[in-house]
Amino acid sequence: MFDSSQLTKKELGLLKKLSTPAKIQDFLDTLPFNFEKNGETYMSPRRTLEAGKAHCLEGALVASLALWMHGQEPLILDLKAHTSDVDHVVALYKINGYWGAISKTNHAVLRFRDPIYKTVRELATSYFHEYFLNKTGKKTLRGFSKPFNLKKLGFSWVTAEDELWNIPEVLDSLPHIPYFPKQNKKYIRPADKIERKAGEIIEWKK
Repeated sequence: MFDSSQLTKKELGLLKKLSTPAKIQDFLDTLPFNFEKNGETYMSPRRTLEAGKAHCLEGALVASLALWMHGQEPLILDLKAHTSDVDHVVALYKINGYWGAISKTNHAVLRFRDPIYKTVRELATSYFHEYFLNKTGKKTLRGFSKPFNLKKLGFSWVTAEDELWNIPEVLDSLPHIPYFPKQNKKYIRPADKIERKAGEIIEWKK
């Protein structure tokens, strides 16, 4: 059950305004990207809102909190990359039986997904072609988790003052579904020159 009593009036006022996935995404887009200049962070939604910046996991937690407040389950999805790249996390929502995603990223891709995907697999695979190393064009996504419901962690993740190290640990421990069979790896085409050029577009400068 959503416990609004643990939130401040300011937090509640903001979250009430974020009443749709599109509004949540619009808000996250206004937050500068968290480049973690002073070391790795996993801030709670409270700390993220106070800091006024977020990386993908922190943005997904804020989005999940807003969705939870407005009657959806607070679900996140882990997209697992090859060790040469970094993972990505999005918040999931569902409308009329179709999945969509809210995503905090600094790139022109890996962004919001409209509620048009019949399954989580369909949604997860929509990120595959966008996820590559700019220098080589190598596509690096390898697997995706089942949706993880943050309600399993109680409510402490919403207001914690310490880093939420337990959340990436939980995501890493989840079974991940491979994007493709091993024998198909050799058929995957690297991103081409124009795709790699587009991949260099960023929203926020360090």
